[in-house]
Amino acid sequence: MKTVRTFLFVVWFYLSMAVVAVGLSPALLMGHRQAMGVVHIWARTALFGYRWIAGVKVQTLGRDHVPTGGALVASKHQGLLDFVALIAVLPDPCFVLKKELTRMPFLGWFGVKTKMIAVDRDGHAKALKDMVRQARDRLAEGRQIIIFPEGTRAEVGAEPEYKPGIAALYRELETPCCPVATDSGVWWPAKGTIPQGVATFEFLEPIPAGLKRAPFMVELEQRIETASSALVRP
Repeated sequence: MKTVRTFLFVVWFYLSMAVVAVGLSPALLMGHRQAMGVVHIWARTALFGYRWIAGVKVQTLGRDHVPTGGALVASKHQGLLDFVALIAVLPDPCFVLKKELTRMPFLGWFGVKTKMIAVDRDGHAKALKDMVRQARDRLAEGRQIIIFPEGTRAEVGAEPEYKPGIAALYRELETPCCPVATDSGVWWPAKGTIPQGVATFEFLEPIPAGLKRAPFMVELEQRIETASSALVRP
């Protein structure tokens, strides 16, 4: 039964992406608000299927810490659910993502239109400067800039490896950083079937601006990893 539920949900997930993106594609000719509205519709549609087909409810803890204006958000990254859930809960999310994703049909079209921050991972110092420039512009627009500090999806329980990109954004944007913990990898594994239960995203107390790089990185990793591990434990 779990295998059937998983298969049906995967079909729902990708089909809904295509249907929403194509059916509401005129939004690509409109403004940012309309295009972001389509992105929100798709995220909520995907989560509807996740709840009623796969059997997983998504809950958000720490709602007092959910930013509504310009902010820097650093989230644990364990899978596709992280994108979907954060889009659903944040009013105007802007992800830092690899440039290749903007070339994808549907997802890429709206990623470009909504001015997601596309990064060339082979660009090194130039890519870092470009990321900071884009992030500064998006922050000024009152958007929530979301970066996955580990740079890529990490298996549940894997040793964390936080990359320097988050430290650069924190330093250059001179803004507090809102950490987000999650156990999403348990409920949407990269391989195998999806178990039924409750996936959790927890917005933690923001780290104030102005810390030096080393203390900031230690504080960020400690908060996210401690809270994420606590969510995973039964």
